[in-house]
Amino acid sequence: MTVDEVIAAARAETGLIEIGDPAALEGLEVLLQSYAGEAAFTERGSQLAHRDLVKYMANRLRIEDWLARHPQLLEREVEKPLFVFGLPRTGTTLLINLLAADPVRRAFLRWESHDPVPPPRPEELNAGPRWHKMQEQTQVALQHMPKIAAIHYEEAHSPTECQFSMNYSFCAQVFESQADVPGYRDWLLHKADYRPAFRFHKRLLQLLQAETGGRWTLKNPWHPLFLDALTEVYPDAQLVMTHRDPADVLGSIGSLIENVRMIYSDKVDLARIGETFMETFALMIERQEAFRAKHGAGAILDVQYVDVVKDPIGECRRIYKHFGEAFTAETQSAMDGYMAANPKGKHGTHDYTLERYGLTREGVHAAFADYIERYRIPVKQGA
Repeated sequence: MTVDEVIAAARAETGLIEIGDPAALEGLEVLLQSYAGEAAFTERGSQLAHRDLVKYMANRLRIEDWLARHPQLLEREVEKPLFVFGLPRTGTTLLINLLAADPVRRAFLRWESHDPVPPPRPEELNAGPRWHKMQEQTQVALQHMPKIAAIHYEEAHSPTECQFSMNYSFCAQVFESQADVPGYRDWLLHKADYRPAFRFHKRLLQLLQAETGGRWTLKNPWHPLFLDALTEVYPDAQLVMTHRDPADVLGSIGSLIENVRMIYSDKVDLARIGETFMETFALMIERQEAFRAKHGAGAILDVQYVDVVKDPIGECRRIYKHFGEAFTAETQSAMDGYMAANPKGKHGTHDYTLERYGLTREGVHAAFADYIERYRIPVKQGA
């Protein structure tokens, strides 16, 4: 497909015209070129990937149309949003689920990341046709892709990565997770202007909070790549970064990426997964260090994965205290309820090895020695 064909298909599906900021088309153009020349899709994989591009463009049209008809929504600020991030597989999911359990908070939900218009009413957050549609898709995935469910499972109403809002600007790591696309990866990591994607990110939150407000509490492991753009759009953002032994991180993300890419291609290069994500993680660490150097050591609150696992609600209390937020009895009760309903291993166990991706624990520890020492990250030695 071409950019014009994606737009034409989305317009035919929705009957709408306005795409908003044309900056989104730069990423779409690069992505389509990478899909055509690099992705090694199966026929089914190609159909799925290109179908998603039309879906994202169609939703972009719907979002722009809704905001054009309800411009007052853009006058409501997104106040002190809390962003949880870190290298992937470092406890961000458990933290965001606990934080989102607090009734005063508002999370970006899985179902609304796929079907955001019209903005939900309170009773629609955990029910209704759009929720049911996503829940049915989730259950089908659970049956046919149990490995992915064990690695990372989300209910229809679970908080999801806010990078899915960046899909609508075609500026998101999601696309590299689905396929080995070096051209797009290079653009995303080294050439993209992230600000248009975050401006659209905010427009979407302003739409979604129309009838279901609350303190936005968001997560995306990849935010260390673009903290400058994030805080330009959200200058009062509260930032929390999680840390874990990078050898465990790389083994876990390797397994996730392998299983996702197998949906789209029958040619998955495991060694390349290890190589490219070593490079990406090094860049993420470098950029968040540069952000701290510019804004001060206290610009980001650090949380250790081992502490989240040992005392998850205690770590949430620490986050609330750090930002001067009230940790109420209602908050405690809601978080206790989440933990009771979601014991570890509920959706299976996740087994992985670094060696499968051409890496060793010793090699990873050597590559990230400065990071491990600076943040005093507990690490495991040996196999």
